[in-house]
Amino acid sequence: MSSENPAQQLGDAIQCKPVEVAVGEKGVERAIKHLKRKMAAEGILRELKRRRHYMKPSVKRRKKESEAARRRRKREKQVPVR
Repeated sequence: MSSENPAQQLGDAIQCKPVEVAVGEKGVERAIKHLKRKMAAEGILRELKRRRHYMKPSVKRRKKESEAARRRRKREKQVPVR
């Protein structure tokens, strides 16, 4: 048996520090904008969208390969070949 926590063995989410924003004298609107920026930086919304639907491992692998090819084509397009 490994030394991992049983909850982690089952694939449960790892507990992290919650994203918090203090609402100061600049108001709620500014705090909401700051919260959205923090969530984008940590990739929370992207992760939620990714987990919304189950993706078979074969589909996940194909998607990963196609994304890598797209990035490679984009990089080749930006860097002029000598």
